[in-house]
Amino acid sequence: MEKGGPEAVHIPIDGVLDLHMFSPKEAASVVDEYILACMEKGIYEVRIIHGKGKGILRRTVHSLLERHPHVLDFNLDTGPSGWGTTLVRLKREP
Repeated sequence: MEKGGPEAVHIPIDGVLDLHMFSPKEAASVVDEYILACMEKGIYEVRIIHGKGKGILRRTVHSLLERHPHVLDFNLDTGPSGWGTTLVRLKREP
């Protein structure tokens, strides 16, 4: 997946999306495109790294995930990354 624009960013489709390289206003579209790309590759568990900060980016990501038609469920990571990472399970399409 490549993000267009003057400085295109290549993102490997491996189930881990780090949003640190994107602006907050790009986050929703990047997450949406990444979910679709993962599904095309048969990846149904995704880690989205949004960081801790003030929680604005986390809320943006969670708002998108709550209404995304391909998301089965999501939770904050309980591991060492704590609430800086969200774990997402995607629906397996028949």
